[in-house]
Amino acid sequence: MADLADGETTEVKGSAKKPYVLKNTGGVYSCSCPAWRNQSLGIEQRTCKHLRKLRGEAAEKERVGQLPARTAPSAEKPEAPPLLLAHRWENDQDLTGWWMSEKLDGVRAYWDGKTFTSRLGNRFIAPDWFTAGLPDTALDGELWTDRKQFQKTVSIVRRQDASKHWEAVRFLVFDAPKQPGPFEQRLAFIERLFQAPLAYAEAHKHQVCEGLAHMQRELARIEQLGGEGLMFREPESLYEAGRSRTLLKVKRFLDAEAKVIGHLAGRGRHKGRLGSLEVITPAGTTFSVGTGLSDAERKNPPALGSVITYRFQELTDAGVPRFPSFVGVRLDFEWPKDKAPIPKTADPPEETPVTGSTRRFELVDGTTSKFWEITLERDRHQVRYGRIDSTGQVRVKNFSNPEAARRDADKLIAAKMRKGYVAV
Repeated sequence: MADLADGETTEVKGSAKKPYVLKNTGGVYSCSCPAWRNQSLGIEQRTCKHLRKLRGEAAEKERVGQLPARTAPSAEKPEAPPLLLAHRWENDQDLTGWWMSEKLDGVRAYWDGKTFTSRLGNRFIAPDWFTAGLPDTALDGELWTDRKQFQKTVSIVRRQDASKHWEAVRFLVFDAPKQPGPFEQRLAFIERLFQAPLAYAEAHKHQVCEGLAHMQRELARIEQLGGEGLMFREPESLYEAGRSRTLLKVKRFLDAEAKVIGHLAGRGRHKGRLGSLEVITPAGTTFSVGTGLSDAERKNPPALGSVITYRFQELTDAGVPRFPSFVGVRLDFEWPKDKAPIPKTADPPEETPVTGSTRRFELVDGTTSKFWEITLERDRHQVRYGRIDSTGQVRVKNFSNPEAARRDADKLIAAKMRKGYVAV
């Protein structure tokens, strides 16, 4: 049977007008069909008829069947480990004498002496050979592959099959939460632990900051290598659970999280694939993220409802991020309750029609066979709808300006796609 190499995608003809996209990311197989997207299982446990046809029934049964049984998300929230969390440095404090280290763009992990746990309390299933030699005491660190490899790291550690893909990962340790005393003593304890090198774990390097010029040089060096920024630990500070001013992060660019609510079609060299992600922040601000996406991500973009991390320079007066850039799908972010509900999954929407153009959507399901069209004409739009192969009915709505017409068209398109209509 055929198979997909890591990072490879392929298309198969399904019941929709557009072909479905099958993808292998770090051994996690996905399909853009509704049957795969709407399962209440972890993404590493999902399968569908298209994957079974491509890889074979036996291969898919072996892949999914060897994973720990998990038929539905647990109603009981996992217990989060007591991690020390950082504040952002606001250029209001002299960091001379503080301990400085590179800010890693990996996945935060808490080693409790037996297993790895995420910041939100979810378990990472690492192979025995990966954890061999780690002590039976608590360690705080980062599961990391390399700079600019955040998405690859996420794809590997979220797997539940302890696969060989973990060979690309290292556990970089920067604290020992259960050890008493100030940071200097905990750092010395970590360095003693790793005097005899382990294959997949090591102590994260720290140095004392000599002043603002030293910090700026180191920040420029890390950014030139593709790194995120710097972390600073206050001298003589204790380990405390929660966000603390004893731990600061320094970056030229800010980052934050947003939820994907739409897929906007590309133009020019991106015609025929994703142009940008339409997202919403926990505060309710909507905007588009069109840079930072790889060709593979444009062909098979993050699903509607998924949470992404984006990087930006600053906020406008209206609170919109300037120059947002996609970083990756976020694994350990808990979306605030009563904020920006997750939209129902649907085939990826495209952009609002430009003036004078028509967008058509169809719903074919059992005995249902309907179409819906919208044409944007400056300060009004025209909607035509009915049974497929009929002339249908027409409604025209006028607005005070073109922008109001465009916004209303956006809402109507989103509503239709939530009902299952597919762009054709």
